[in-house]
Amino acid sequence: MEAPPRARNPQAVLFACGLNSVRSPMAASLLQQMFPQALYVKSAGVKKGELDPFAVAVMAELGQDISGHKPMTFEELDDWEGLNFDLIITLSPEAHHKALELTRTLAADVEYWPTSDPTGMEGNREQKLQAYREVCDGLSMRIRRRFAKAGAASG
Repeated sequence: MEAPPRARNPQAVLFACGLNSVRSPMAASLLQQMFPQALYVKSAGVKKGELDPFAVAVMAELGQDISGHKPMTFEELDDWEGLNFDLIITLSPEAHHKALELTRTLAADVEYWPTSDPTGMEGNREQKLQAYREVCDGLSMRIRRRFAKAGAASG
């Protein structure tokens, strides 16, 4: 079940997943690329992972460099700059539970976009990259659909 899109467009968006090493940094980079001036975008994880080289490679194919991304937990992000987001998009069940817990005290909307984790994919390098590309394509499509109005509004 998807939540209906909100009438107001968010100004600050947080993407969240389990480790902040694949899905959420990919999604944050995609959204930032689509609307560089319109939105403030960050990503976080429930636990802190290591940036995944396959995620870096797939984003590089799109001309986006996430190699400098430092995985961060919700708590680290909160300590660093506070959790001042009007929309938290969760990509994994554990991130969704964490976001719902946090939003009891934050005025943020939470949307759950179940997104498969490509890290468990077996096979050769090309097969693994293909799994990451599919996740990236799916995120890109969801982001375009969800934030189409933000681009139109900003220019």
